[in-house]
Amino acid sequence: MFEDKKEKYREFREWQKVPHHVKPMSEDEHVCPTCGRHYVGNFCPQCGQSSKIGRYSLKNALLLYLDVWGLGNRGMFRTIRDLFLRPGYMIQDYLRGMQMAYFPPFKMLFLLATLSLLVGSGLNIKGANQFETEHERLEKEAKDAALERSQQKENTAKAVNGDTADREAQKKEASISTYDKVFIVIDEWEQSHGALVNLAYLIPLTLLLYPFFRHCPNIPDMRLSEFFVAMVYITNLVTMIEIIISFFCLSSEFTLALMFVPIIPLKQFSGSGYIKCFVTLLLGLLLTMIIFIIFIVGYIVIKNDLSTL
Repeated sequence: MFEDKKEKYREFREWQKVPHHVKPMSEDEHVCPTCGRHYVGNFCPQCGQSSKIGRYSLKNALLLYLDVWGLGNRGMFRTIRDLFLRPGYMIQDYLRGMQMAYFPPFKMLFLLATLSLLVGSGLNIKGANQFETEHERLEKEAKDAALERSQQKENTAKAVNGDTADREAQKKEASISTYDKVFIVIDEWEQSHGALVNLAYLIPLTLLLYPFFRHCPNIPDMRLSEFFVAMVYITNLVTMIEIIISFFCLSSEFTLALMFVPIIPLKQFSGSGYIKCFVTLLLGLLLTMIIFIIFIVGYIVIKNDLSTL
C-alpha cells in the first residue's frame, strides 16, 4: 500500500511539471453564423466567434452571465486548479509566454478582493459580518490596554505620593495608543480597500524579495516585472485560501498559517531551496510590515496635527 501511494505521489509530481496541453485544432468544417465565413478549426478567422456557439441554451446563458464577471473564460477555472495543485509551475509557464491558457493575474486579484469582501461581510455559512467582529475585537483590546496603562499610572502615583486619584477619572483619561490605532486603521483599510491593500503590501515586498530571486536556477535572468506578476499570482492563491477559511468561519490560527503558503510556489517557479524561500519570505514580510506601520503612524500623526490647527 505504501508503494502504491509513493507511486501515485510520483505521478502527481510528474504531472505538476507538465505544462498545459492545448487540444489540437478541429478539422471539421463550419459556417460562421455571424459573418458567413466557411472555415476549418475552432474559431472563425474573420470575426473570432467560437465554432461551439449554436442555438441559445441555458448553458450559453450561464456562460454569458459568467463572462460579465470575467469568469466565463475556461482559463479562470484552470488557473484556480493549477494555483492549488501546481502553483509555481503554473506561474513559470505563464512567465514563459503561456498567457492564453490562464486568467490574467491583476484581473483575478480584483475579482478575488471583491469576493473576499462579500464573504467577510456576511456571505458565509454563519451569515456573520466578520469585519465588524474583528474591528470590535481590536477596539476592545486597545481600550483594555489603554485602561491597564492608566491603572498602572494610578498605582505608581499612589506609591510615590499617596495620590488618591479618582478611578473613573483615570478611565476617562485612558486613551488608545498610536500603536493600537495603527492596527485599527490597517483593519479598516483592509475591509474597504482589499485589492489596494494587497497591492500596497505587494510593491515593497516584491522590491525586497526580487534581489534574492533575480538569478534563480529556473529563470536566471528574471525581470522585476516578471517577479511582480509571480507575486500577484501567489497573492491570489493566498486570497483564495483566505476566502475558504472565511466562508467556513474557521479559526484565526489558519489565517496566521497563510504567511507560509507562498513558500511552495516560490520554490517551484524559482527552483531555489525551501530554506532560502522561507528565510527571504520571512524577512521580506517583516520589513514590509515595518514599512506599512511607519506609513500608517505617519498618516495618524499628520492627521492629528492637522486636526489641532
